[in-house]
Order: sequence, then C-alpha cells, then structure tokens
Amino acid sequence: METKAKKTKKAAPKADTAGKIQEAYKKHVLLNGEMPPSVFKFMMDLKMQESEFYLYYGSFASIENSIWQKYIEDTLATLQQDSVYPEYTVREKLLAFYYTLIEVLKQDRSFVVHTLKSIKKSRELAPAFIKGFKTAYLQFIQQLVQEGIDSEEIVKRPLISERYKDGLWLQLLFVLRYWSKDESANFANTDAAIEKSVNLSFELMGRGPLDMIVDFAKFMYQSR
Repeated sequence: METKAKKTKKAAPKADTAGKIQEAYKKHVLLNGEMPPSVFKFMMDLKMQESEFYLYYGSFASIENSIWQKYIEDTLATLQQDSVYPEYTVREKLLAFYYTLIEVLKQDRSFVVHTLKSIKKSRELAPAFIKGFKTAYLQFIQQLVQEGIDSEEIVKRPLISERYKDGLWLQLLFVLRYWSKDESANFANTDAAIEKSVNLSFELMGRGPLDMIVDFAKFMYQSR
C-alpha cells in the first residue's frame, strides 16, 4: 500500500532583515551624529545576534554604500517606468535623472546631508559610501553620452570624449552639494541650478565655435 508523502509546511517569509538593519542604522546616525560604537552593541540594541549583521553587511560603511546604491537604483527604476522618457532628447534625459534623483533623496534628506558632509572632509571624489552609487551613475552616463554622440547632440572629440563622464560626475557632486545647502521653498533654487548646469554641459559637449574653426581649418588644408 502506497504511503502518501507528507506535505512540508512552507516556511514563513523572513522579515526584511537587511532593510531593518539599514533603517536602524540611519536612525542611530541621525540621533547620535556618528556611527554606532560597534556591530555587537548595534545588534544588541536591535535584539538580534551579531552574526545576523554579517549575513548582509561587512561593515557600517557597506551599509551606507548599499543605501546610496539604492538611491540611484530607485531613480533609474522610476525613469524606466515613465513611458515618455524614451522619447526625450539626451539633454532632457539627464535633466529628468537629476530631478528624479532629488525627489528620491528628499525622502532621506537628513541622512543624505549628514553623509555628504564627509565628502567635504575627504579629498576623495568618491568616498567608500558612494562608490557603488558612482559606478551605477557612470554606467548610466556612458550610455547617455553614446546616445548623444549617435544623435549628434554631443560631439565626439579625440581624447576629450572619453572624459565627458568624469566632467558629468563632478556636475553631479555639484548638484548634490548645492541641494544639501538649499533652503529655498521646495528646493526651487536646486531645480534652477540643475537646469543651468545641464544646459552648460551640453553647450560644451555639443557643436560649438571651436568645432567650426577646426572644420574650416581642415577644409582649407584639404583644398590647397
């Protein structure tokens, strides 16, 4: 006689432990103005084992890196869900990115401003907490620049084109720092700063008087 296989009970889904640790970390930093003294003490206050922390993070710095990486992931996800976004020009796509990023950061403004202060104290342009964020941003920017070159919104220049992404990274840092100090209602001044800086960058990356001079010089040389 065949025996029926026993049904195994499905394990209840675990709570978002990583997210819980992230939120507790942000709360601690904002209330105390610094990182927790140790992982042991931090997890004890959460009534969790220290070993659980290391299932998700290697250090407090890696928590901050993860938080910042999620900011840009949420920003890009929001843009991808916008049905009109693919129809934008490259300039409009970069504007949309900055505006959307600021909306995402608004939800965590106090923590963001706190972490941005460490950039001022460091000579690095990409401290540990923002390295994952920078990697994702540069990947996005490289695709955008190539799209701009293909559409002729951006001019491909020997040697210089490869550095566009670095200039745009500095632009992003400017936007973040400006926003962190902006006290205008609904950060209207930041919106204006974003528009002006993006327009300037496209004036520099686009076809300008210098390119016309170079083209004319080539023409004159070839016509000799």
